[in-house]
Amino acid sequence: MALFKFRLPDIGEGISEAEIVAWHVKVGDRVEEDQQLADMMTDKATVEMESPVSGVVVELAGEVGDQVPIGSTLAVIEVEGDDAADTADAEPEVEEQIEAETPGVDEVTEPPVAAPTAPAKSAAPAPEASSPPVDEPAVRVTASPAVRARAKALGVDLAQVKADGAHVRHADLDAYLRYGASEGYHAPHARRARADETVKVIGMRRRIAENMAASKRNIPHFTYVDEIDVTALEAMRGDLNANRGQRPKLTMLPFLIVAICRTLPDFPMLNARYDDEAGVVTRSGAVHLGMATQTDAGLMVPVIRDAQDRNIWQLASEITRLAEAARTGKAKSDELSGSTITVTSLGPLGGIATTPVINRPEVAILGPNKIVERPVFSGDDIVRAKLMNFSISCDHRVVDGWDAASFVAALKKLVETPVLLFAD
Repeated sequence: MALFKFRLPDIGEGISEAEIVAWHVKVGDRVEEDQQLADMMTDKATVEMESPVSGVVVELAGEVGDQVPIGSTLAVIEVEGDDAADTADAEPEVEEQIEAETPGVDEVTEPPVAAPTAPAKSAAPAPEASSPPVDEPAVRVTASPAVRARAKALGVDLAQVKADGAHVRHADLDAYLRYGASEGYHAPHARRARADETVKVIGMRRRIAENMAASKRNIPHFTYVDEIDVTALEAMRGDLNANRGQRPKLTMLPFLIVAICRTLPDFPMLNARYDDEAGVVTRSGAVHLGMATQTDAGLMVPVIRDAQDRNIWQLASEITRLAEAARTGKAKSDELSGSTITVTSLGPLGGIATTPVINRPEVAILGPNKIVERPVFSGDDIVRAKLMNFSISCDHRVVDGWDAASFVAALKKLVETPVLLFAD
């Protein structure tokens, strides 16, 4: 008999140890090759440890909850040899060879059988060390019992299957069956791999990174989301666009800006800037509305000055002008600073809800999301409606949740009854 030490392999980049979360064997149990030994948890995932050899468990490294360093012995398994006494004498050599060829779960190699130290004269000469054992493949691979069983049923030698990783998986076997063992065969995902790329964070990208990090580091965010029925507003927008003449085409954004500007006077804590160092909040009388705009250089926020004084057509023109200036790099410095509240929208690409990051030193940012059509109840009837989720993120040092919810409720009333947007 010989003792085989199964060492905990490197199961994650940068991982120095893993926690035992479950043992599937106990001392004295007999285990077979590929049988599950334990579940190990890192800070990223839980990984199943399988035995690379068959034998009897004689030692386990700790209890559930213990931390095991990478490379240390997880389990000691007693494996069989041709002659117990002779194998015992050769134990150090056997153990060293097994450990060298089997650093962990990533490789599986049968423990070699030690040759008798004093063979009888009539005995057949022992095979050379480089020859594989009889009836054993020259190359052993790592695969789950299910993959091995499937390969056996299909008559496939797993040693001929190229793996996209450390283990042969069903996808690798599928690719082998599809493409065969020709020179053009590759593992299923290898063709799509790209070389690593190092990109230095400079210029606008660095500025964005610094601003976003400062915002998340210094501002205790909270986000509130409500659903708004924009069916009537969309109908009004369609009528106005059909009769716009030479005026710019209207998107949803000018209407939302009008609603925001009409609602903010009742919620001055939202249209504000917070000076952290001085401990002073400045509530702005005018609405200088930041408009988050995606450009090739990154996200920029041009500012619509005195948005409260502009009608929907003027807002549509200014939105187009500022967006074009930002994308072409022609926006002036004073057009990219001084906002008091920001709107960020992905338009038709927008998802169900967003949790936008505040444009520091502002205290709130608004995020209209994608418009979707859904059936809704109208009295006893079911009708088609166009619905949009509306998000708002706020600085909890300045704005309470009640304020944010009340603001969105007031905004919702205006948007769902769009004639109110134009009433004095």
